Amino acid sequence: MKVFITGAAGFIGSHTAERLKALNHEVVAIDNFSGYYDVSLKQLNAKELSEKGIQIQKFDLREGDLSSLITEDIDFIFHFAAQPGISASSTFEQYFSNNILGTQRILDRLELMEKKPFFVNIATSSIYGLHATLKEDEAPLPASWYGVTKLAAEQLVLAYSRRNLLKSTSLRLYSVYGPRERPDKLYTRLIDCGLNNKPFPLYEGSEAHLRSFTYVDDIVDGIVSVLDHAEICNGEIFNLGTEEENTTATGIATVEEILGKSIDKEIKPPRPGDQSRTKANIDKARKLLDYNPQTTLKEGLEKQVDWFRRNFM
Repeated sequence: MKVFITGAAGFIGSHTAERLKALNHEVVAIDNFSGYYDVSLKQLNAKELSEKGIQIQKFDLREGDLSSLITEDIDFIFHFAAQPGISASSTFEQYFSNNILGTQRILDRLELMEKKPFFVNIATSSIYGLHATLKEDEAPLPASWYGVTKLAAEQLVLAYSRRNLLKSTSLRLYSVYGPRERPDKLYTRLIDCGLNNKPFPLYEGSEAHLRSFTYVDDIVDGIVSVLDHAEICNGEIFNLGTEEENTTATGIATVEEILGKSIDKEIKPPRPGDQSRTKANIDKARKLLDYNPQTTLKEGLEKQVDWFRRNFM
């Protein structure tokens, strides 16, 4: 099959592109290489993908003509591109334009096509709000610009399914970590601080936050399972993540154990809209997608530490 991936130079998008290529699918990949974090890190991901036969074209979904990229022979779209995370440096306009307008531009293109690919929207547990423990059919309560705009993007895609204009699904991902994790995320920053003897910025109260920390390969298992369950997935939302909960403090202690050293902490003010608990309810994905994440927190973090050492030490 031929697949189209947005945000392919990013953390989860790059892993998904690799997996799909390994499964012998033809991959068309784009990324706008935004400056949200160091562009050289995305370029490193793109280089690794290029060595595996995946070329990433620089393209901003908010601009330019999609007709030459999303063609009638595309079978699936995996839509990762977004303004990510909860950041005081990101404006509402950035969240709105990247997450909502960028998504709508893909939908505008699809509406003009006779043969439409299946649309896999990549969403987030932030849609649920401060306590992300809900089932897919319970009302979300997003508490951040990120969560609000990702919910809006998800509903735009599903609205097209409800009107029988295309087939689609939305996957809400939980606390993903692993090799290529963004530098502003917990574990990459923590490992960097530990290996380079820098103080780790710890948001006040966050050490008690509970998370369904999910290794990236386990997330990709769920994402690519849509290929074999497209009819079941159409119009549906699925949570993807591990059911195991760990506190941020446990995550920090696990990295310190792997590194064999204590990491200095610098307490910072709490972030508005940050989730106090995420616990993936994956009953639906288990039943319909045969989804079964297996990687333990320590196993995944050992792989992430190894990746960081190989690339940045």
